[in-house]
Amino acid sequence: MHLGAFSISLTVKDIKKSKAFYEGLGFSDLGGSGDDGWLILKNGDTVIGLFQGMFDKNMLTFNPGWNQSAEKLDDFQDIRALQKELKAKGYQFASEADEASSGPASFVLVDPDGNPILVDQHV
Repeated sequence: MHLGAFSISLTVKDIKKSKAFYEGLGFSDLGGSGDDGWLILKNGDTVIGLFQGMFDKNMLTFNPGWNQSAEKLDDFQDIRALQKELKAKGYQFASEADEASSGPASFVLVDPDGNPILVDQHV
């Protein structure tokens, strides 16, 4: 099983202050502008997402079909195949991808400690 590119999605109170803070740590823009409540930053292979007003908790995020630079991979395990494999292992989902669809989709798992895990395929 390969879940795809990994990042931490952080819920923030003030996206501009958070952006300035992380830029001071060496992060630079990878995606988004912040104007619509989200921004993706990168430092080396480390990727973080800053999200204001979009969700309640920080979460782990995986992106099937992308590498760490948000570039499309030619070969990857589709999110619906990942979901099917996890269902067969007995995992419960907070939200699911439509298994009859194709292309972009997402699902959310919650770990035993209540931490959300977003698997979000953009391709």
